[in-house]
Amino acid sequence: MHNLEFSLQAAWRVLLVGLLLGAGLPTLFALGVRSLAWGAGGDAEVHEAGATGPRAQPIGTVLGWLCFVVVLLGVALGITYIVASGFGKALSFEHIYPTIVTKK
Repeated sequence: MHNLEFSLQAAWRVLLVGLLLGAGLPTLFALGVRSLAWGAGGDAEVHEAGATGPRAQPIGTVLGWLCFVVVLLGVALGITYIVASGFGKALSFEHIYPTIVTKK
């Protein structure tokens, strides 16, 4: 019975990581694009024909770029993990920032 419990715990973790990385990063990227459109205002957003567009929101631009930075950090972390494991190293999260260490 313990084997089934261990299997379900592992499957739950795989599902969670798959949702975060498989759907989370593209969703965050899409939110960044939408935030940039909101930040630009004017014709960057959809509005009725003949109506003037909404005014620009600088916070939208900041939020958009912040989303892009998080996505780029996620991609860089994934590439670092792949390269480190290719060289026989491991990625450690013992500190605030990830470091490459020798496998034990």
